Amino acid sequence: MTLPPLSRANAVRLVALVVVVSLLAPSVVSAVTYDPAEDTSLEQGTITSPANDSTVVSVQGFTFQGQTNAKKPARLVSIGPRGDLEWIHNDTVGGNAWFFDVDPLPNGNLLVSSPRAGDTVLFELDPDTQERVWQERFNMTDTHDVAYLGDDRIAIANMREWNESAGRSDDRVVIYNRSSGEFTWEWYFRNHYPEDTDGGYSEDWTHVNDVDPVGDDRLLLSPRNFDQAIVVDMESKEIVERLGSDGNYSVMREQHNPDWLESENGTPTILVADSENNRVVEYAKEDGEWIRTWEVGSETLTWPRDADRLPNGNTLVTDTLNHRVMEITPTGEVVWEYYATWGPYDAERMGTEPESSGPTIRDLNKSGSYAITGSANLTAGGNGSVGFAGRVRATFAGTPLEGPMHEFATRWAHVTPWIRPVWMSGWDFAWAITAGLVGITWVSGEVIAGRRRIVAGVRQLLDR
Repeated sequence: MTLPPLSRANAVRLVALVVVVSLLAPSVVSAVTYDPAEDTSLEQGTITSPANDSTVVSVQGFTFQGQTNAKKPARLVSIGPRGDLEWIHNDTVGGNAWFFDVDPLPNGNLLVSSPRAGDTVLFELDPDTQERVWQERFNMTDTHDVAYLGDDRIAIANMREWNESAGRSDDRVVIYNRSSGEFTWEWYFRNHYPEDTDGGYSEDWTHVNDVDPVGDDRLLLSPRNFDQAIVVDMESKEIVERLGSDGNYSVMREQHNPDWLESENGTPTILVADSENNRVVEYAKEDGEWIRTWEVGSETLTWPRDADRLPNGNTLVTDTLNHRVMEITPTGEVVWEYYATWGPYDAERMGTEPESSGPTIRDLNKSGSYAITGSANLTAGGNGSVGFAGRVRATFAGTPLEGPMHEFATRWAHVTPWIRPVWMSGWDFAWAITAGLVGITWVSGEVIAGRRRIVAGVRQLLDR
């Protein structure tokens, strides 16, 4: 039997169907063959030099509108010197939890910041008993960082403090005294920045994600959305040091957790996870100007959010969207590595001071730009694959579209891991989105082509 020839319209429909099915096929195969047991959840990576103590990692996890993805859990994890898992602290007491800052306290316990159920819970955790020594709950939607200042005083970086009635941001840094139960000092960003900074007031205007003491009378702050790190004098409340400026991405772009160091000759130095530039950098101040003295990881890291200089001169880096923590030498060699999905935020080496407590890169005579080498590459981008974002960057490098496509790839790499299913690879997700776009175009074409018939049908229904 001879089949009648396809009309042009039906031929187009058949091609569209084949394209959509072909693009969705990898996702379907991934879903069918997905085995959660094969996921890298908590796993040792490269260990060529055992750490000198335990490493505690806060894992942000994924919670959306009060629901936590069980395959992307928020937790605290302690790893031994040779990469052995020591303990996991995972609780949802008082609502689904995020975990952000974790700091060693002088008594060996941990100070933890954990937003949950619209508030922020701060608590002291005894790592031996896994019990809370004390906890305080604040009406603060989101707090990424706190710092213990001694004498029961805790500095809190209070972001997303939106004043609805006044139509302004009240983002601030406060000091809370646990003994008196009072806020004893506060500092508002709106008093020191023009309203139009970062496009104007918004519900997340500054995204201040770090507060660290600099001596006894200054604080180092990180207004992430302003692309800068600042030092505030606590008595005068003036900004006395500033690295970076709003929109100057060549210095920093939406950084996390800057640390203040001083070289042997007293040169002010800042080590920072330059998150949106996918690198860790160090700056030294010379003759009133900040000079970049070190850069590492620009071709390897994906949204790093913490970098601490250790006493041995190595740097502990939290590489968030590669779901790993690495200790690297000044020249970028990985000597200790651990994979802690999903989305590690902060890592602290026990037995050291919170944040950085080591020498500057100049004191180590290792200034320069280095690639990261020696990683086990157990997560995204490993095994020789550059991933979808990496392929986009490579394809358009050196072309007139390099700038916008690099920006697109950066946005893709930083956003899609939070929303794509765990069983999808980056490429699967890209093909699925493309299939969706093809499907939308197909349906739109059908609507346009049949608009008269559709309108006539609607009129018939209305006339009945």
